[in-house]
Amino acid sequence: MDSMLPEIAAGLRVHSSIVIEAAPGAGKTTRVPPALLPLVKGEVLVLEPRRLAARMAARRVAAERKERVGETVGYQVRFESMGGPDTRLRFLTEGVLTRRLLDDPELKGVGAVVLDEFHERHLDGDLALALLRRLQKTSRPTLRLAVMSATLATGPVASFLGDCPVVRSEGRLYHLRVAYTPHSAAALEEQVFEAIESLLREGLDGDVLVFLPGAAEIRRSARALESLAARNGFLVLPLHGDLSPADQDRAVMPGPRRKVILSTNVAESSVTIEGVTAVIDSGLARVAADSPWTGLPSLDIQRISQASAIQRAGRAGRTAPGRVIRLYTADDLHRRPAADTPEILRRELSQMVLQLRAMNMENLEWLDAPPAAAFAAANALLDQLGASPRMAEMPLPPRLAKLVLEAAARGVPEKGCAVAAVLSGGERGSPDLLSLIESQWQPQTQRIYDQLRRSVPGRDRKGAGDEALLRAVITAFPDRVARRRPGSSEELLLSSGGSARFPDCRHEFVVALDVEQRKDRGLPLIRLVAGPIAPDWLLDRATERVTFEWNRAAERVEQVTALLYDALVVDEDRVPAPRTDTSASLLAEKALETDIGRFVDRDALEQLRARASFAGVEIDVSAGLTKLCQGCISFAELAQADLLSMLRPAGIEKRAPERLRLPGGREVKVHYEPAKAPWIESRLQDFFGVKETPRIGDTPVAVHLLAPNHRPVQVTTDLAGFWERLYPQVRRELSRRYPKHKWPEKPV
Repeated sequence: MDSMLPEIAAGLRVHSSIVIEAAPGAGKTTRVPPALLPLVKGEVLVLEPRRLAARMAARRVAAERKERVGETVGYQVRFESMGGPDTRLRFLTEGVLTRRLLDDPELKGVGAVVLDEFHERHLDGDLALALLRRLQKTSRPTLRLAVMSATLATGPVASFLGDCPVVRSEGRLYHLRVAYTPHSAAALEEQVFEAIESLLREGLDGDVLVFLPGAAEIRRSARALESLAARNGFLVLPLHGDLSPADQDRAVMPGPRRKVILSTNVAESSVTIEGVTAVIDSGLARVAADSPWTGLPSLDIQRISQASAIQRAGRAGRTAPGRVIRLYTADDLHRRPAADTPEILRRELSQMVLQLRAMNMENLEWLDAPPAAAFAAANALLDQLGASPRMAEMPLPPRLAKLVLEAAARGVPEKGCAVAAVLSGGERGSPDLLSLIESQWQPQTQRIYDQLRRSVPGRDRKGAGDEALLRAVITAFPDRVARRRPGSSEELLLSSGGSARFPDCRHEFVVALDVEQRKDRGLPLIRLVAGPIAPDWLLDRATERVTFEWNRAAERVEQVTALLYDALVVDEDRVPAPRTDTSASLLAEKALETDIGRFVDRDALEQLRARASFAGVEIDVSAGLTKLCQGCISFAELAQADLLSMLRPAGIEKRAPERLRLPGGREVKVHYEPAKAPWIESRLQDFFGVKETPRIGDTPVAVHLLAPNHRPVQVTTDLAGFWERLYPQVRRELSRRYPKHKWPEKPV
């Protein structure tokens, strides 16, 4: 790398920016930044993707200058800073620069900024690049920028930086022998054990670097290797960002004994670890993501990209020929993406948007523009939280920043910081937040709490208890309020819609802080709640909704006045509905869904339909029932109303009379049937004197002639013909059978 420094310096004398592409092991992290000090006035800031890389790089560069960290060379990471008045070269984590720009938008006193390992494309890194480029193009044209990476496609970055020069260095990468492992169902720590054994059998000369997803996997692997380490005389040392500087130094500094270093992906992009000649790669990493429920940052185990696999393998060939054992197949590697998707294209953006708001930044140019939908969602959340510039100054996601500030305003700053710390630190144990903040914390959680307390001074006010804290929680998670479903001990209705399961819920209202979607597609499982929440705490955001609903048990329309907190009913009142068009419409809808026989005699209705059909009129039962519902709100009222009268067409008595009067004064019912002539029936004697067949309009009626016992004798539509041709024979038979009745020879 040293041979490239003159070219880099020459490029930055002519151009404001430069892109440096150097293979793993080239020494760019420790050699380039110090070389920029003579070129610029003021500080040189170096952005590293991880705290460990920033600390290690600062210590290495300081040692090479034969100084202590904090003199010329320092570092600043979340919750920790080493530097002084003479510090000119400062290694920072990416988010620290963003917060510095909030306080000092001009970056006064800074001559150059180096973005190291930019291929990782962290959200803060992309934001830093956009802000720095804007600064170059406006008030700080002399600010120097250097973007460094081992696996980055340099063309787009160089173009974004004004077609700046690109300097490439191959570095010193020795030959690597790479082996792949067939798929195994064994636990990860067992696979690591077998890989170490394999290296020992082949003859191991040097240290081993094992890449594992996280601290939990490191602890399990360390336990699995204890006996093997004792037999073969090597040390097993962890390496991750939460270790103390002394423990980190034990892992990375040369020592008298061989080491097996169990590391997270922090070792992908840090300075060279001397003595490593073998790498065991699990192919997994905990990747920054966002909880789909809270939006808070989380780390999810994922398969690494091909670019990360190359980075990891390169750690074995930096100082000598090396070996790599990948705990996955070659085919698996080829199916993986070439590089990781930039975080700006896949992460929740509310913290970034909050920072942009605080800096009054609009229309920022991006290397990759954030998705419009994600940007809009972030703005919507910030509006819901009532985001303030003070929130942007805190090293917390917007929800937790809001919680801490609100808790302080309500007199419980200590409790507010405790909640933010346990949620940031991922504490687990009790599913109840109030119990969780009183439990024993992990060291990382304690460090977060201590840092927050320095930003938020003051003690909890005497008498300000759980209510003040829980109200603060609601302001930070206003969309996560839940209510126990009536009659259930474990199902909770969510203010965002839907429901989730929380076994043995003891409070009616809570805030659901963490919800896990079940793989079996059952109800989501609530993992952490804050409560109890009093219903009147929700009234400030509640809205009133008046609806008409059907009470199935009472069979009536009711007016329901509900207080709604988003989709959640906080309180409701039910009374009989007023007699309006809306209630009549709902009553009609329910009446049409039930048996029409509940409101009208079915036979009478069918007869009316037939009469109307004969008259050429169609009966609309739905319209009639709907009309009948006007002024009614219940089935009981409908049953008392006269639906038949409502349905009876005008003039139907003339066009399709219900009854006909015979000459003797007797009235008979007219029967109507589809596709048949209407018909009447009565005793034969009732028709004496009727010469012609009765008619309805132009249609002759079918006459059913009955004997005295009311049994049919004849059916005819030609009564005159019956009297002439058939009656004499019928007379003889009936007169013998019924001698007491008169049977005249001439009935007409």
